[in-house]
Amino acid sequence: MRGLTGAGSVGTRGITQAVIAAGAALAAIALFVAASGTGGTGTRDEGPAHASAAVGAVDAPKSSPSPTSRYRRVDAVSLLKKDPAVSTAVKRELKPCSGDDYPVEATYGDLTGGSVNDVLVNVWVCGDEVGIGTYVYRDVRGTYENVFKAEDSPVFSEIDGHELTVTKQVYDTDDPAANPSRETVITYHWKAGRFAERARHENHYSRTGGDAAPAQDN
Repeated sequence: MRGLTGAGSVGTRGITQAVIAAGAALAAIALFVAASGTGGTGTRDEGPAHASAAVGAVDAPKSSPSPTSRYRRVDAVSLLKKDPAVSTAVKRELKPCSGDDYPVEATYGDLTGGSVNDVLVNVWVCGDEVGIGTYVYRDVRGTYENVFKAEDSPVFSEIDGHELTVTKQVYDTDDPAANPSRETVITYHWKAGRFAERARHENHYSRTGGDAAPAQDN
């Protein structure tokens, strides 16, 4: 670019440099927008025993995504309250723990290969933070459909690349609430319009220190 701006008057060089600077700024903005729309392990938004497809659908609470991004933030609490697939027991916990802080976490990522990132929502109980429900919503022509739910507490889910990882703590008969014997980790992959189990393993906790022993694949 130095050769192009080396000739001509001072005024011409100033105009050219201004145009180049403006172009660089626009390119930087475009790269930032593109990066924010990627999947990976999911973008989190902590806001105010088996997989199952939910009945019905829920209208998207927020506006449509921009043409340059797959990401669309939603009101996760409103989404859950309107969803008939969410149990009454879980909906009773959809109230602020303090102020506007709800026991709900929304994570965005590409789990189902749709044009808009899917929404993974985890719900826990205020105070002890025990997970009581986890759900995946998929955008279908502007409407969010519940394509996965697990409400066998304690349960928590994460987005791992393009797969869904669900962790369930398991208690034996004499286990105290704060010390489960083990946890089962199940990996699901979207296939033929639904989540199919791909892998499962168990982590066994030490009865003395509480640390997890090496995973045992089933």
